[in-house]
Amino acid sequence: MFKTIAESMIFWAVLLVWSALPQIAFSAAVPKATTEMLTKLKLDPGVLIGVDKELQVPKEWTERAKKEGKLTLRSTPITPDEIKSLFAPFNERYPFIATENFGSDQEDRSVKTLVAYRSGRVLADVVNSVGGFIQEYQKVNALEDLRVLPNWKNVPEGAKGPDGYWAGIAIHHWCMTYNTKKVRREELPRKWEDLLTNPRWKNGNLAVGNRPQLWAINLWRAKGEKWATDYMTRLMTEVRPQVRKEGMGALVGLAAAGEFDAVFPSNARRVYQSVLSGAPVGYHCPEPAPAGVDDMVILKGSPNPYAAKIFVNWLLSKEGQVAQYAAKFYTPIHKDLGLKEFYPFPEAVLGKETSYTDPVFEQEVTPKLFEVWNSVLLKGGKAK
Repeated sequence: MFKTIAESMIFWAVLLVWSALPQIAFSAAVPKATTEMLTKLKLDPGVLIGVDKELQVPKEWTERAKKEGKLTLRSTPITPDEIKSLFAPFNERYPFIATENFGSDQEDRSVKTLVAYRSGRVLADVVNSVGGFIQEYQKVNALEDLRVLPNWKNVPEGAKGPDGYWAGIAIHHWCMTYNTKKVRREELPRKWEDLLTNPRWKNGNLAVGNRPQLWAINLWRAKGEKWATDYMTRLMTEVRPQVRKEGMGALVGLAAAGEFDAVFPSNARRVYQSVLSGAPVGYHCPEPAPAGVDDMVILKGSPNPYAAKIFVNWLLSKEGQVAQYAAKFYTPIHKDLGLKEFYPFPEAVLGKETSYTDPVFEQEVTPKLFEVWNSVLLKGGKAK
């Protein structure tokens, strides 16, 4: 095959170098938007190895999606820039699917969509963050089985419905925001119990958002009902934090302004966005770190079921997960993307005990949780 030993050596040297490079670098199918995201996040293209296989769907899906030509998503609130960034790679890969997103609060997104479905109207193809209403949707047979999606296997157990009706698309941690000018790192609580015993957090220095379903429910799951009830009671009667009614994003801004020294619960991505804008805030998770799984469903009988399957499968792929992080700093759910590069504050969560919840647990426990929470609010706390 080779005329000289030198030719042989050159051939094998070139082959060795080629095989060592990330596979994805040689895929002509990678959208320009994806390449730009990798560059922006300073990610090795190798994180997307295997994405071509992940996006292989039955030919029938593609043919039917082309005829449908559209996809409607109802999601959590999202800015125009975020939605444009998220959809950019998808629109390049699937130019035959026009995408439309409606971002709204849970009442509009989950409840009104369910009420409409019961009356025979399907308002969307895909719904994001249905949360504790999953079982109500199941009762009216409103959800498609997602186990047919190629990327179903890449969602870890516990982050998807065992019956296939919902899949997790991201992980959200709900921990503490603190003002870096007022709080030293060594003062931060290692465990949740430290907030009860350290006088540093009394006298209104600590604030709590009126959203126990974002953090206390995780402690309930990790330590049991009695522990969680006792903890909430002691927090309100002994520490007496400010109990705030503002939205969780607004509370991050108030922490930055010095309204209080620290506040919880806070979503990591909101705090990270504040840090990027120069705000004097940091992020910290006492153990166990509260975390939730953001879910997604496909409505049965939707106008564009094949476009919906292609979209959800794409979002669960490595490419979709990277796009989601680049657009909104959502930590990927994909089993192969548990890397520090995909956590806004890796030092706050990685290596720590974490307590997760899921939509079914939330629906079962939330009514009792609020019963306890509203009771302890009457015993203490400085409402604002």
